Formats: sequence, C-alpha cells, structure tokens
Amino acid sequence: MFFKKIKKASFLFLLTFFILPNSIFAYSEKIYAGGENIGIEIKSNGVLIVGSYLVDGKDLCKEANLEAGDIIVKVNGNQIDSIDQMVAIISSTNGGSVSISYMRDEKMYETELPVIKDKNNIYKTGLYVKDTITGIGTLTFVDPNTKRFGALGHEVADSKTGVMLEVREGKIFSSTVTSIDRSDTGTPGSKNADLHQNDEKGTILENTNSGIFGTYSDAYSKQQLYKVASPDEIKKGSATILTVTSNEKIETYEIEILKVTKEGDTLKNILFEIKDKELLEKTGGIVQGMSGSPIIQGDYIIGAVTHVVVNNPERGYGIFITTMLEEAEN
Repeated sequence: MFFKKIKKASFLFLLTFFILPNSIFAYSEKIYAGGENIGIEIKSNGVLIVGSYLVDGKDLCKEANLEAGDIIVKVNGNQIDSIDQMVAIISSTNGGSVSISYMRDEKMYETELPVIKDKNNIYKTGLYVKDTITGIGTLTFVDPNTKRFGALGHEVADSKTGVMLEVREGKIFSSTVTSIDRSDTGTPGSKNADLHQNDEKGTILENTNSGIFGTYSDAYSKQQLYKVASPDEIKKGSATILTVTSNEKIETYEIEILKVTKEGDTLKNILFEIKDKELLEKTGGIVQGMSGSPIIQGDYIIGAVTHVVVNNPERGYGIFITTMLEEAEN
C-alpha cells in the first residue's frame, strides 16, 4: 500500500503457507531492524502501458487490442527493456505498423500496432508508457550475515494499472522526510521526502507480494539486533514501530497488538492500533511511506507495517517478519 507518488512515477500501494523452524532457513536468528526512510527505484523488464491517447482521431491502442497494464517485451522481434529502445526501433521504420509482443495476466500475446508519422516526422503510437518506478518506503531489516535486506512488506505496483513490475535492475538509496500529510478517516495521508539517488544503499533483486528484497551494500549498524519472532511467539498487547517522521531520525512509537492471524491474507497477519500521542499528533495515524516500518515486541522483531485501516487510520496491519525473511531467501 504505502508507496508514495514522486514526480513522474506513480506508486502506492494470499496463500496458505507452512511455518517451518528457523533452523531450516539461512537467515540469522538475530537481524538488524530498519526504520529509516528509503528511496526506491525499479527498472522493469519490458515497457508498461499506463494509458492511451488519440492520434488524428484514431484509437491506435484499441485497434491493436492493447490496454493499460500490458507489458511490451518485443518490438519487431527485438527484445526491449526501456522506452528508449522502443522509440529507437519504431523510429527506424517507415511507419505503417510494428509487431508487438506483450504480456497480460502472465500470458504472451502478439499484435500489430499502427504507427502514424506526423508533419514533424515524429512517430506516434497512441500509447503512454513507463519503464521505471521511483518512490519511498521504509527499510524493514538487514541480515548481518547474509547482507540481505527487506523493505515495504508488499509489492511495488503501478498505481494506475495495479501491475507489479518485474525487476530488471533496481536500487534503494537514502531519503529525507520533509513533511507529513496527515491521515484522516477515509483518506490516508503520506510522507513527503527528498530523494538522494547518489547515496545508494543496496541493490534490489526481487519485487514480490511480501516486499522488495536484495543485497545491502552499505555498512549497517544503525539499529540494534533483534531476535526473529515466530508467529507463535507474537502476543497481543504492547509493542512499538520504528519509523521516520522528520528528516532522517528513526523514532520509536507505541502501538498495541489487537489480533494475530496465521491464516488468510499473508500481508495482514498483525492488526494493531497506534497508542503514541506524539505520532497521532504528527500523522493522524498510519500514512503512506510507513510501509515496511519494523514492528518490535520486547527483544523480538515480529513484523512490518503494510496497510492502514482506511476508515480508522489509527489502526493498521502488519506482515510476519518470518514471511519476509523466507521470501528474501528465494
């Protein structure tokens, strides 16, 4: 959910599984809890269609049976990963049409896309496309032994189409929270931040339903080590979240765990309510950009914030930390 829209890119924001003992997995028994605000950039495999426009009164997208959410992977038989590659291939033709291979609902299709050359010799396809998503979120953990990191607790998806991008390459980098748009009943707020893309912290390898994962490349010892809690060790009652609400300082805020559920939506296993008056005053509740904020109970890291209850933004949901750690190994 909480993936903040930055500049030209859009973001926002179930499976039965078996809980296996930690000893079966490679992740450490103790991990660093995150909490810092991070910038995120993902470059996709292929080019995502996000909309269309008329060219000389013609709907070229409809003629080609293309629609928002389709991912173009080949043009005239040539594999493409970027808008620049797509434009170069189309510009090398004499107009008319180009063959398009595209993905929809994980299936491959072929079509012919009409291309119109205007009076300024510019080729027009009638498509609005993107190949990169940039935004902010919160770092959840860094494993001190494997250097794997996890963040967000949910996928990075285009807000217009809902399509989750497959990672061609990606990175996380530092960011500074500049202000907060407060949440209100029915309207989640958001963090606003400056991005520092030259201050790279890690490489993103996966974008999954359980979060983004990769290799942390910077030195990391900002937070203390916490034991990894299994779902059975999580209790209702007092807990805290770690997150940034101003500049780059990680703060600890009080919450109460209301319910722990091992079945159903794996992103909403922990229902909690914010009890910290300072956080409520600053934010009005959970806001976009808090996704991935670690949830701490005693000496344990138990999960990460993933969703807000829209009609009551003082409440939110979290994912089990074990779910994220297991996904980070794949």
